[in-house]
Amino acid sequence: MDAVAKAKHIHQSARKVRQVLDEVRGKQVENAINKLHFTPKKAAKIIEKTLRSAVANAINREGSEVDADKLFVKEAFCDEGPTMRRFRPRAMGRATIIRKRTSHLTIVVAEKE
Repeated sequence: MDAVAKAKHIHQSARKVRQVLDEVRGKQVENAINKLHFTPKKAAKIIEKTLRSAVANAINREGSEVDADKLFVKEAFCDEGPTMRRFRPRAMGRATIIRKRTSHLTIVVAEKE
């Protein structure tokens, strides 16, 4: 049985989050959490928190007995969220747009058979 956890409106671009996600996709949960814990990127902390939530969702689901040691990261993807637009003054009275990108993170864990 699959368990899902989502983190929305992360204040980091989806491209930066995907760099870290590629490291844990398909791995055992214990190995993935260990790798994330020692990865020196902002996204790693957010992904680790979401992964722990997905594991808790799998364990605490009603009517299912899941062994936490057999869980693996089945799916992990990051989509773009809404972009905040800010303006910065430039030369000769012009303005440049600054895009503050956000992202939505989804992690699915399943039990290995």
